[in-house]
This record gives sequence, structure tokens and C-alpha cells, in this order.
Amino acid sequence: MENIPSFNQLIQQSIIDNWHLDALTDYKGATLQYHDVARKIEKLHILFENSGIEKGDKIALCGRNSSQWAVAFLATLTYGAVAVPILHEFMPEQIHNIVNHSDAKLLFVGDQVATEIDPTKMPNLEGIINNPDYSLLLSRTDKLTYAREHLNELYGKKFPKYFRKEHVSYYIEQSGKELAMINYTSGTTGFSKGVMVPYRALWSNFDFAVHVLGNIIGKSDRIISILPMAHMYGMAFEFIFEFLYGCHVYYLNRTPSPAIIAQAFAEIKPKIIIAVPLVIEKIIRKKVFPKIQNNRMRLLLSMPVISKKIRERICQEVIKAFGGEFYEVIIGGAAFNQEVESFLKKIEFPYTVGYGATECAPIICYRDWHTFAQGSCGQEAYHMKVKIDSPDPANQPGEILAKGLNVMLGYYKNEEATRETIDKDGWYHTGDLGTMDADGNVYINGRSKNMLLGPNGQNIYPEEIEDKLNSMTMVVESIIVQRDNKLVGLVYPDYDEAKNMNFNEQDIAGIMEQNRVTLNEQLPAYEKIVEIEIHTEEFEKTPKRSIKRFLYK
Repeated sequence: MENIPSFNQLIQQSIIDNWHLDALTDYKGATLQYHDVARKIEKLHILFENSGIEKGDKIALCGRNSSQWAVAFLATLTYGAVAVPILHEFMPEQIHNIVNHSDAKLLFVGDQVATEIDPTKMPNLEGIINNPDYSLLLSRTDKLTYAREHLNELYGKKFPKYFRKEHVSYYIEQSGKELAMINYTSGTTGFSKGVMVPYRALWSNFDFAVHVLGNIIGKSDRIISILPMAHMYGMAFEFIFEFLYGCHVYYLNRTPSPAIIAQAFAEIKPKIIIAVPLVIEKIIRKKVFPKIQNNRMRLLLSMPVISKKIRERICQEVIKAFGGEFYEVIIGGAAFNQEVESFLKKIEFPYTVGYGATECAPIICYRDWHTFAQGSCGQEAYHMKVKIDSPDPANQPGEILAKGLNVMLGYYKNEEATRETIDKDGWYHTGDLGTMDADGNVYINGRSKNMLLGPNGQNIYPEEIEDKLNSMTMVVESIIVQRDNKLVGLVYPDYDEAKNMNFNEQDIAGIMEQNRVTLNEQLPAYEKIVEIEIHTEEFEKTPKRSIKRFLYK
């Protein structure tokens, strides 16, 4: 393996080199410069050290995107602890499961999460820290209580004059193979897979971004963080790359609705836009399509002489809707709507579609918008090798396999799943089916596993939801399917019980609707079921009695 530079050394150097530049801003709120970030990191290091946290201990973070979340993450890595980012959209039970499974000693939480979790369900935690001001919400050790109550005093003793650049000195990882973070693909017991991300994967994703965007993005360039920072896509390309490069990151620390995002684009004018399809599609459908889907515009677009000028004008309007100063929009995390993609390609809008996985932290494929092939997800990324497990990769879909510096160490406490996912030659089996053309462009054909993708790229495991639904009143068996980015529950009811109770079809429908409401109360927003569809016959099964899912998609 090639010599991997220290990732924590890069954090340290960026802070020193960009000391007086703006670093992190909570949109419509406060801004931290790089030296402010350094001081906050130092205070957290003092808190960790005096509360007994050791190198390699796990520290979990769960909350909406914010500058304080970013600081806590940086402080964790640069102390030598292992970060465990948790999606704030997870239900309390899922958060408890991850904290417990990861052996986290401390948990940083945002305001919303703080009111929902139950500390008694996380008995091994030594403390819970409130993200906005780093106050203690829970302390189970005298050391932690003392460290927090005397933090300013301890900081003053360590730096009696003032904190300067030369004081910035961080833990330097011993090798690229050392564990940096554990990122969970799910929150439910039995389905949780803690992806062990080594420092080499964080570095290689950063180095990939430098390789493809380093000549385009520079110091103090602005970017908007829209995606959850607990999601590897947002973590790597809306935070880590920019912070290490001296950029200025803005956090939309409210729910990023299309209206808020559009307003932020107009005000901040980001240099690069990282997004999931849903964000792009909503803005285009709401702000662009209504202006061009009238008879006059259709007529003009059908006239060859002027259609090119019209397309150029439309492209400028779309670019304006995204701030007007970006190099390209990079789309990933979920499947892209073909109608919207065809429209963007037709007007020559600067977009590209990438492909990745949590297990690769996350990048697998990418191509600059100038050479991106429509319908593809790019070509193998820098530091990665990609192949299709098929005798005819161009025409016969096979599983997409990836190998390189980005690939995880394995799944935490799950050697069996690791062996099933990474083969003896080091190839990561993505579970996705695809083809690859003669130029190396990869085209995704579907999922070979059952996992579904939520609107913002969240991983949805239908078995988790089915497990809950199958335990509800009069449900014999069920399947969760995705239609138009919405989840639908297909249910075969207990007709024998219905007959005994003298229930008619209307009664059964009412019971299933109540089941749906009850089920949704247990699920995060992106997993909620929009309707239950009743099937009057059992679902078809394989010889092993597994439901033939493909028949019902």
C-alpha cells in the first residue's frame, strides 16, 4: 500500500494556514473562523483528557448539521478517539442501539435529539454533551463533572496568555489503517452494520476531491452543507474536503426545504453544489418547469433556428436558481429522475452524477460534467478500481465490485458480514447490479440486495419495517415496496381471523389503516408508509419460503 499522509496532520495544517479565515457558519447565525475552531477543539481535548477518555475510545455525535457538530467531530479525531456519527433522523431506539453497539463513552447531541433519547437505555455512556454549548446533559462520572465545571479554569492554566497557532498540536495516527470512525448503515438491532472507516479512506476521498476539484475551488470559496453530516456523502464532500482546503462552509441547521435551499443558494452563491436528486428535482420542477411548459415555449423549442438560444437562456435561468457562481452540481446518493436528467442534458447544464457507498467513505465512481455520460454514474474514481462481475460487462449486468484505498476495514463486531462483503482479494461487493461500457462508464441497473434508497439517499431496509408490520393486528405477512420515492406496504391479512370475527373488507381496510398509523409512529420520516395495499392471496414463495420480492416491485 502506498504511503498515506496523516489525515489529522492535514486538519492541523489547514487550521494553522487559514487561521484568520472564516471556516464554519450556521446559516443566519454565528460564524467561526479557523482559529475559533482551534480553540473549541482545544477545550474539548481538555474535557476529554480530564474526564478519562483514552485514545481509541468511541465518541458518538447525533444532531442536525451545525458548526458545533463539526467542531466536536474534528476534536474527536484529532484527540485520537473514534467518531460515531449518527443520523439525527433515527428514532430514539435506533440511536440507543448504535450508542450501545459502538461502545461509545460520550454522546454529543443536538437540541432535538436531546429531548427524545432515554439515557437509561444507554447504560454504558459516561456522559451526554449538549452540542450547542457543550454543557453536560448527563454525567455518570465525577471526573467528567469536574472537567466540565472547571473547563475554563483548566484551559486558562494550560494557556495562561492566549492560544496561538504554535499551540495547535494534534494526535497523529500511526498508520492509514487505523480506525477513524464507525458509520452505521442502519439503526435497528439485527440490521445494524457499523462500517469501520480507516484514516486512509478519509484521506483518499479528500485526495480524490483535490485531484478533480483542486484547481476549481480555492481558499474562502463558499459551500452549503445540505446533506446530513452523519451521511458519508455529506461528510466527505460538504465538510472534510472544504475544511481541509480553507473554504467557508455554511450549515443549513434547519430542515432544508426547497424554499430555504433556494434562498441560501441565492444569498451564499456556492462554488460547488453537492446534492441528492430530490433537492435538484424539486427546485427544477417548482422554479423552472412551470416557466417552460407552456404552449409558447414548446413552440419556440421546436423551432431549430431559435431553440438553441432558448435552451441557453433556460440554462442561465436554472444556473441562476442555484446561485449562479458554481462550477458544477454533483448528484449522488439515490437514483436520478430520467425526465429531469434528460432536461438538464438538453440545456447543457453543468451537472454530473457520482456513485458511492458508506463502505467506501463514500466515492466509487465520478466524472467531471464536461465528459460525463448521460445515464451513467461516472467512471472509477481516483484511488479506486471498479469491475463488473459478468462475462459480458457491457451488455450483461453483473454485481459492481470496487477495490482501493476507500474500502472499509469491515463491519464492527460482525466478521461474518465482513467476509460476505469483502472477498479474499479485497474486492468490495456493492450489492448493486450494473454494466460498464468500453469507455469505463458505469451504469447502475438495480439493487441485488433488498435495500431501498430514501429521498435524501438514506438506506432503507424493508425487512426492518416488515418485521414491525408483521407483528401488528391481523397481518400474516407483508412486503415494503417503493413507488415514486414513496413506501407502500403490501399486506396479506389473516382472513381466518377476519371470518371468525365476522369482519368484512371495509373492517379489514380500517384495521390496516390503523396499523399504518401506529407503524409510522415508530419510524423516522423517510421510512413512513404512505398506504397499505391489501392482497387477498399469500405472496409467492421460493422453495426456502422466502417471498419472491421481484414479483411485487
